[in-house]
Amino acid sequence: MALLAGCVTSADEEFDPLARTALEETAVTQFRGGLRNRGYVDATIPGAVEVDWAMPVNRGEHTAAKSTPVAVGGDDSSDVVVAGDTGTVRRVSAEGEVLWSTEVEPTTRGIHGTPAVANGTVYVGAYDGAMYAFDVETGERRWRTGVGDAIGSSPVYYNGVCYIAVEYADPSGSVAALDAETGDVRWIDRRPTDHPHSTVAIDREAGRLVVGSNDGVCYAWTFPGLERAWTFETDGAIKGPVATYDGLAVFGSWDRHVYGVDLADGTEAWSFAAEEDVMSGPAVDPEGTVYVGSHDARLYALEAATGEERWRFQAGGWIIGSVTATREHVLAGAYDARLYALEAATGEERWSVEGRGHATSAVLLDDGALYYAERATGERPGLLYRLVPA
Repeated sequence: MALLAGCVTSADEEFDPLARTALEETAVTQFRGGLRNRGYVDATIPGAVEVDWAMPVNRGEHTAAKSTPVAVGGDDSSDVVVAGDTGTVRRVSAEGEVLWSTEVEPTTRGIHGTPAVANGTVYVGAYDGAMYAFDVETGERRWRTGVGDAIGSSPVYYNGVCYIAVEYADPSGSVAALDAETGDVRWIDRRPTDHPHSTVAIDREAGRLVVGSNDGVCYAWTFPGLERAWTFETDGAIKGPVATYDGLAVFGSWDRHVYGVDLADGTEAWSFAAEEDVMSGPAVDPEGTVYVGSHDARLYALEAATGEERWRFQAGGWIIGSVTATREHVLAGAYDARLYALEAATGEERWSVEGRGHATSAVLLDDGALYYAERATGERPGLLYRLVPA
């Protein structure tokens, strides 16, 4: 750990992100649905929903968006894995039975990142600054690697490697690549000058790896070369995941703007002004529409190529979590304890369901059901919900 903390850039000389490996090339499931963090699911949602069951998973006061449940995958499983801000990771059946539960090392903020599942393993980072690997069948810990002082982002898995943004107390940060089988650090770059909560995006077509940071900078590296490419500065923290689409990096900033930045050279293609900070992770559908929330309690639909507004929806509270887009609808949780389903074409509300806490995770669609998690409020823990057709 001391060796990593003292380095600026370090790489295993034999590390090649594209080298053939016995491990799976892509994750069974991970945050935002893939390497480019687009948050799009090629599925339909029910015309109306009701709560099937709910269970407590979050108890902390930290205002960062909460971990999103992920599907275990496989033809014979409808189970999900969910991580909580208590530091507990659970595998839960479709009936709401906890099949196993495991803990990370003691940490005040537990886990806020969303796990990735590949190679029969659950990968997740925690606020003790370590990456973990757990057996997806039993919950048994396979390895733990301390990389920094905290991890609030989600791992991105590709070709046997987990890429993760890491925080240091200074404050500063890094992006690291860990071997998914052993947990060994294969590459690390201490480039960010403040905490990076943002989740890494990898765009193979554009040849870029990008991430945002609390210093207001979007950082880019070449991929697979992992050489420093460019930086793009905003006037506020970039806390949400960066999405990539058609040669652009799309992200929000706490300077109240959403940006489209050219992946090739880091120049601004467009910006859109919201009325408050933008922490939400954008979703991008195949037709080229960006959906993103804001602290102004609005969900915006923007043209991906130009940033032009298509519509806006007014919720009853902040929208800070990542948005999920489907074939015909958009799903977003808000601080008014509601999960909203909107018509993608018009922004008209299709339905909403009320929980009891701040709905800040993204939504998982799996086997006809919807799952999401909320932040605790007061003395009441935040719940994981399973919604089914009404």
